[in-house]
This record gives sequence, C-alpha cells and structure tokens, in this order.
Amino acid sequence: VQLQASGGGLVQEGGSLRLSCAASGSISRLNVMGWYRQVPGKQRELVATITRFGIINYADSVKGRFTISKDNAKNTAYLQMTSLKPEDTAVYYCAAAEPHTDYDGNTGDGMDYWGKGTLVTVSS
Repeated sequence: VQLQASGGGLVQEGGSLRLSCAASGSISRLNVMGWYRQVPGKQRELVATITRFGIINYADSVKGRFTISKDNAKNTAYLQMTSLKPEDTAVYYCAAAEPHTDYDGNTGDGMDYWGKGTLVTVSS
C-alpha cells in the first residue's frame, strides 16, 4: 500500500485545512490509519488515529479542533483541522498499520506504511 498525503499549506491562525491521505489499495483491511506530525529538531508525535472499527484517538493538543475520518470506498483518510494555532505548524504524515503490527502509538514507529509529508504552516 502506498499512501499519498495532500492538503497542506499556509493558513492564518484560527483558520482551517483538510488533509487527505489517499491509499493505493484497500484501506478497509488496515488495522489503523493515522496522522502524525513533526517539527524539525523534535520527535514525531501523534495527531490522531482511527482503527478499522472506527475507534479514534486524538492527541490532547488537538482534541476538539481536529477530526479524523476515513472513507473506505475511496480508500482515503482525512484530517479536518480547525481553529489552527501557530504551534500546529509541522510536516504532517499519514501512516497505516496492518493487523497484528506492533507500533508505538505516540510516535508511529513501527507502522507499515507512510506517506510523504505535507507541510502545514499556521501564521500568527
């Protein structure tokens, strides 16, 4: 499975963006899809994940502002970001794991598939 993230860009504080993660194959069988972000010099961190059963997990820093979803028919996952803050500025990566894959939920280490990042810049 290849993942391609898109939708990043420059937005003012308080604005919104929607990121998309298009997969080359079926995502319905994947155990989890997620979004992670990384700022240069810092460790990659969790933004949100969604399991194949629809169980969702958000980082505390984005709860109430970001919404993760997926459309199995389109083999695409999304991250709707609202009320963006300058501290949300980062490269955002989508990732996915097969069933039975062990991965670190906080960093995504161990996930089977990664897309190239998309840069989100929030100006104050």
